[in-house]
Parts: sequence; C-alpha cells; structure tokens
Amino acid sequence: MSRVRLRRVSSLRATFTVSFAAVAAVVTVLIGFLSYDAAARLVRVDQQTVFAGVVQDLQVEVRQQELGPGNFASSDTDHGGALDKIVRPSRTDVQVLGPGGAVVDPGHPPLPVVAADRQAADAAAAGTLAEHKEVEVGDSWFRVATVALGGGRGAVQVAQEFSDTEDLLNELQQRTVLLVGAVVIASGLFGWWLARRITRRLVRLAGAAEDVARTGRLGIQVPVAGYDEVARLGRSFDRMLGRLAQSEEDQRRLVQDAGHELRTPLTSLRTNISMLRRIDELPPAAREELVADLALESRELTDLVNELVALAAGRSDTEPVRRVDLGEVAEDVAIVARRRSGRDIVVRVTGETGVDGRPTALQRAVSNLVENAVKFDRGGGAAIEVVVTGAVPGGRPGSVRVEVLDRGPGIAEGDLERAFDRFYRAADARSLPGSGLGLSIVREVAVGHGGAPFAHQRAGGGVVIGFTVGDEEGPADEGGR
Repeated sequence: MSRVRLRRVSSLRATFTVSFAAVAAVVTVLIGFLSYDAAARLVRVDQQTVFAGVVQDLQVEVRQQELGPGNFASSDTDHGGALDKIVRPSRTDVQVLGPGGAVVDPGHPPLPVVAADRQAADAAAAGTLAEHKEVEVGDSWFRVATVALGGGRGAVQVAQEFSDTEDLLNELQQRTVLLVGAVVIASGLFGWWLARRITRRLVRLAGAAEDVARTGRLGIQVPVAGYDEVARLGRSFDRMLGRLAQSEEDQRRLVQDAGHELRTPLTSLRTNISMLRRIDELPPAAREELVADLALESRELTDLVNELVALAAGRSDTEPVRRVDLGEVAEDVAIVARRRSGRDIVVRVTGETGVDGRPTALQRAVSNLVENAVKFDRGGGAAIEVVVTGAVPGGRPGSVRVEVLDRGPGIAEGDLERAFDRFYRAADARSLPGSGLGLSIVREVAVGHGGAPFAHQRAGGGVVIGFTVGDEEGPADEGGR
C-alpha cells in the first residue's frame, strides 16, 4: 500500500473518528450541562423558598403575638415555644438577640451581629427585617435574616447554611465533567472502531483499483460483500473491470484477425505492383488481367478497411439515439440494392416497426443482410424478400424483427453456428468477394440495440437471416450465421 493511500485512508478514518467523537461530545456536554443546571437550580430555589417561608412565618408570628427573647430560648424543653413551632422543622439555625443587639442565646455556630442586626433588635415595629445573603462563619457560608420582636425587645436571627449544598453541587459538577470526558473518550474509541469497520471494504476496493492502475491487469478479483452502498460500488467496479477486460480481449482479437485478413490482399497487391515494373514486357491480355486484378484487390482492401472501422466503432458509436422506422429503412436499402444489382427485392412490413436506435447503424445492418443475400443468391431467379415485423412474438412490446429471405445455396448446418463470427467464411464462399465482417457488424448492431441475430435454413432452399431489435431476452435461436 502506497504512502499516499495510507494517508488518504488514515484521513478518512480520522474524519469518521473525530466526527463521531465530536457529535458524542457535543451531545454529552449539552445534556450534562442542562442536567446539572436544572438540578442546581432546583436545589438552590428549593432552599431559598424554604428559608423565605420560615422568615415570613416568623414575621407573622411576632406581629400577631407580643413575644420576647425568652420565647425563642433553646432552653425550652417542652417544645411548645415559638422556636419549635416555626424554626426547628425548617432545619435552620437560630440566634436570639436582646435589646441593643446583645446575644441572649447564641446559635450553633454563633452568628456575627452587625449594625443592621442591632437596629432590628431596637426597632419598635415587630417583624422589621434585615437580610444578609452571604455571611461567612468559619469555613461555612450562611444566608441570615434578622426579624425584630418589636418594642426594642430584641430580635431573632434565622440562618440557613448553603455552603454544604454548594459543595455537593461542585462535586456533582466534577463528576459530570469526568463523565463527559469518559463518554468522549469512549465515543472516540467506538468511532475509531466503527470507522475502521466501515472503511475496511473501501480500503480493499481502493487497493484493487490501485493494483489495476499500477499493473494494468483487469482480471484482479474485486472483494464484494454485503448489500449496502459499498457493496454496490464493489459490484459496479467488478462489472466495469469485466467489461473493460472483455473490450480489451475483443480489441486484441480484432487486431489479430484484421492483421491476418489484411495480409492476403496486401501480399497480392505487392506481387502485382512488382509486376508493374515489367508491364511493358507483358502481352496485352496479361496487362489487362494485371490491371483488373489490382482494381479488384484495392476494392476489396477498401471494403475490408471500411468494415473494420465500422466494426471497431461497435457500441461506442456516438451517433445520437432517435426514433427509427425499420420499415422505411428496409425500403430505402431495397431501392439502393435494386439499383446496384438489378435484382428484384420485395419488402413486406407488418405492424408498428418504429424503434429507438441509431439510424446509421441500423441501416448498415439491414444493408449488410441484403448485400449478403444478393452475393450468395447468384441464380437471380427468385426475388429476395425483406420482411419487417413489429412486436416480436414472445418479445416485449416495441420489439421489431427484420428477416431477409433468399433462394441461394443456403448455409451448411456446420456453418450456421459461426455465421456471425468475425472474418468467418464458409468453404463454398471463400472464392467470392468479401471480408467475413458484414454479418459480424449485424450482430454488433443487434446486440447494441437490445436484440440478437439469427439464421436458419429456408424451406425449399435458401436461407432466412436477420436480427431483432428491442427484445432484451432475444428470440429463440433457430441457428446462428
């Protein structure tokens, strides 16, 4: 594996890992923060509400009754005094002040007395309030409210410690932070494992692609597993390699076959050209024969090159697809063939023969079939028939069948299966002009248009040869030519 690929794979895995960990961290932090904030707010508000209720009840009590410092003394053992009725159930601490703010009954711990508290102790109106939100006593913090007893008789200080609650909330905060950190680390590890699992097949697929690019070998096995998008990508890549390999093999065979077929006319041309140097020494009949042979060989070589170009273009033809009426195509081909050969060519059209295809390729396929029939039906007694039938029996709607029928010598049973092979020529046809590529082009056009070629013997002599278009399954083979 190259360094570039390692870097790319590492980057992909790192991206998955960081993304997963980041999402988990954001969600965890958000949930942790909201949970802690809600819990802290609930605890603080609850404590403040309880303390405010105690203070308010105390104010109501001292206003309704004329109470003195002794009524709140901690020495009250029968628990029937104001202290037990109001203060004790609220889990607050109490310190009682006498006139002038003197401490009569200290709290636990003793609370500091400041000027505002002394003023409340000397206040004439009962229920006068002096509040302190944060009072430090030793290592603890209290919220303190001083309520005047009225008439200068003193005051009662009510205190609620909140530092222990804050310590508890701080501990909860620390644990929340630790939990968030643990979740982030765990999500990062899980994200790394998940990224490795997800990218494992991508890594293998990338390795296969790089092996193909490095070695040029298209037969490399592509690992495919599962049914998700990565598996679909692997299967598509495998099919693409298969098509490329088949195309490469077809190209190699075409070059080999073309080289073999070109060798004969080129050799003949070289021989005849060498004779041109002595043309003055040849008798008139030999000169005419030499010139005619040169013309024939050059014509056959031209036809062979043209057919090779058409065959090499094959399915890669860039001609746009449009609606083509094969019945009209057959009529046009028949007109040209009648003019060239003087033969009687009859066209019969049945049904809807319009298809979506490449007009030039389809016209060449029909023309090759007709020219093949004209070449082999040398008797010329019977008309050559071109039958175009819409909606191929057994095929899907929109399929069309093209048949060319002649009364020539027919095709031997042993040659039917190879009739559409490139450069193949039956033994009795090798003396006739041609390259053996015409029917190969018919096959390529038919397959490229979702059909298939076919050929079979005709009752009474001759052959039926043609192709279908638009029938994905193709017709039942009656023999191949």
